[in-house]
Amino acid sequence: MSEPLPRSPELMSAADSGMLVVDVQQKLVGLIPGQRRIVWNIRRLLDAAKLLGVPAAATEQYPQGLGGTVPALAERLAEIPAKTAFSCGERGDVMARLQEGGRDKLLVVGIESHVCVQQTVLDLLAAGRRVYLAVDAVGARHAIDHEVALRRMDSAGATLTTTEAALFEWCQRSDRPEFKEISRLVRETPPE
Repeated sequence: MSEPLPRSPELMSAADSGMLVVDVQQKLVGLIPGQRRIVWNIRRLLDAAKLLGVPAAATEQYPQGLGGTVPALAERLAEIPAKTAFSCGERGDVMARLQEGGRDKLLVVGIESHVCVQQTVLDLLAAGRRVYLAVDAVGARHAIDHEVALRRMDSAGATLTTTEAALFEWCQRSDRPEFKEISRLVRETPPE
């Protein structure tokens, strides 16, 4: 049998990735079309991250005005620091924690696509990070803002992916003990 191909550097793994949840807050999320599916996808990613040892963190934009992170996500996260800058780059402590152990790839999810998510992604790219964006786990109030933000982040160098693709990339193999649980997350029925 020949040697297997080396794993592509374009793929994430549980060993080289972190996950950032951007501002999925109670007073804002209800304004986002498809918000139930976005929260569901982020929750599945957080469950997989915990299972596979992928560090995850979150931020909140001005929580005094926008409320805290939605409970389904907050209960899966440690302390969620506040920020006033739109970019999560303001929270260098959060960014440093997600990079510990040489993790150079970051999966970004949250709201809103064209404001806090986009500014964070562009700052991360400028800092030399490999950024992945789960497009089914981000959203904005208006479709045009969401679509243009996805195109802009893509053209700037972010890798567009989906929740399910990220789950399988992190898991990497079907003979891992965690695969059954990842498979269960993949098979969950999406919200209406």
